[in-house]
Amino acid sequence: MTSDVWLPLKADGIEGLPEGPRYLFWDGGEEYPADPADCAFYVVPYMKGPEIAVRPLAAMTSVRVVQTLSAGIDHVTPALGTLPAGVRLCNAKGVHEASTAELTLALILASLRGIPGFVTGQQREEWRSGFYPALADKSVLIVGYGSIGAAIEDRLAPFECARVVRVARSARTTERGAVQAFTDLPELLPEADVVILSTPLTEGTRGLAGAEFLTRMKDGALLVNVARGAVVETEALLAETKSGRITAALDVTDPEPLPVGHPLWHAPGVLISPHVGGSTSAFLPRAQRLLADQLTRFAAGEEPRNIVLTTG
Repeated sequence: MTSDVWLPLKADGIEGLPEGPRYLFWDGGEEYPADPADCAFYVVPYMKGPEIAVRPLAAMTSVRVVQTLSAGIDHVTPALGTLPAGVRLCNAKGVHEASTAELTLALILASLRGIPGFVTGQQREEWRSGFYPALADKSVLIVGYGSIGAAIEDRLAPFECARVVRVARSARTTERGAVQAFTDLPELLPEADVVILSTPLTEGTRGLAGAEFLTRMKDGALLVNVARGAVVETEALLAETKSGRITAALDVTDPEPLPVGHPLWHAPGVLISPHVGGSTSAFLPRAQRLLADQLTRFAAGEEPRNIVLTTG
């Protein structure tokens, strides 16, 4: 039975890898490290784009697990039809929660407290004193309450928010309280001062924050997107921010990377970070621990963790 494992990280840097498989390094280069047909466990190169992510999949006739190092899987799902039945697709739950939640709070605080304006003021030697909005006493709506959404709420806890409302695809109850369904959004949006998008990109969430969604947000509200760019309809967002009715903080955009000259760069009230939610010093140790655990389970013939779907 084939036992090749393709890794985008050097195997000798990953503590706890089981003996047995042949570990091959491939991080998206032109040359493959071996015949893709012999790969049993494929770890998708991180942040190299969908074209590289799916390039070897059609030739991986023996693959049994495809492991992403991202929370989202939208960059590989279009090519899953080329795989044999029974392949487990796993995401990187547990790797990005801390970093993405950190950035979410940074974007919220920077936007509310006027940090971009202070940076501009410092460059121009202008003292921009005054009163600015605080996160304290704000109502926050988290749209997409998975592990990242929960991590965001954990970090909101010390900020004395008036309330935190949780929304997911389906309603349920958690230790922190009720999670409401997406169908409740029309009633919830007008009450939120800060709306955080942390949902996966699926056909159900593509364009979720469109014109109807955005117009239901209250005047002066802040939209924070740490999900995927395509969850927001860019033209609808531009219309709302140009009017000054709402503001936005975006770690992801549509298109991405945002091209030179795109109107989002200079839209009033918009703060942009270049998709760095998970790209921090916290990534590597967590990714290494995930891979060691997944491959130990794989070598022992056990089911991997974080299975998102199985090809049929």
